Amino acid sequence: MSLVINTLRVSPITEELTDAEIEIFEELFDVQSYKAGDLIVQPGDKRQPDNLYILAQGEIQVKILSSDGESAIHVLKPGDLAGIITFVGGAPSQHSAALYSLGETQVLSMSSAKFDALVCSRPMTAHKIMRGIVRYVHGIVRNMNAKSSELKNYIYRNNGGL
Repeated sequence: MSLVINTLRVSPITEELTDAEIEIFEELFDVQSYKAGDLIVQPGDKRQPDNLYILAQGEIQVKILSSDGESAIHVLKPGDLAGIITFVGGAPSQHSAALYSLGETQVLSMSSAKFDALVCSRPMTAHKIMRGIVRYVHGIVRNMNAKSSELKNYIYRNNGGL
């Protein structure tokens, strides 16, 4: 079985797809390999492609720019998505985080143009994939809301941590 098929079978965006649909979807992805410390996505880079990324192997560190420089905020694991904003039509300036590979990493990459072709030829398959992307993003928002609530409760219970 190929790396692409194995990754797509565990990806949240393909959970509604049949095996036949996954095999069609496989052709839309390229595999990119990175070494430790390689920059995958840079915020605001206008040359950045409008690709959807799915981590196949390894880990990716997510960093944001803060007043103290770059701060690591998350580590992506196999099956996780990245590049969603520009993939669905956002401008590269909307990228808020840099992605760096941690160790040997392989990433599946699909351009929005390839996905647009799928929309025309297989609209129901594309619809199922977009539903998967929305569920994935909703999970991120739900997690962030829970963490925000925990932080707020901590601050108010502990008088600002003082």
